[in-house]
Amino acid sequence: MGQVRDRIISKLTAAFAPTALEVVDDSDHHQGHSGAREEGESHFTVTVVAEAFRGQSRVQRQRQVNTALAEELAGPVHALSLRVLSPDEAAP
Repeated sequence: MGQVRDRIISKLTAAFAPTALEVVDDSDHHQGHSGAREEGESHFTVTVVAEAFRGQSRVQRQRQVNTALAEELAGPVHALSLRVLSPDEAAP
């Protein structure tokens, strides 16, 4: 695992106490694209399932995640694809 991915996991866990969290480094799919870093860890797909998102709009949820990851988004992370759900929405 990379350092940026580890920080994302740590910050999202602390901020939302998720019941499910998946952070995938997609940087290898973006090599040569704008914002891609040679060392990777610039593009991520994140799925967060947390009670904290119940009753909130998708935009509110994404803003909360972006706030929690503000340092990473201002630095090494160029793109973040988010799937942010309440536990009810994630249930099969």
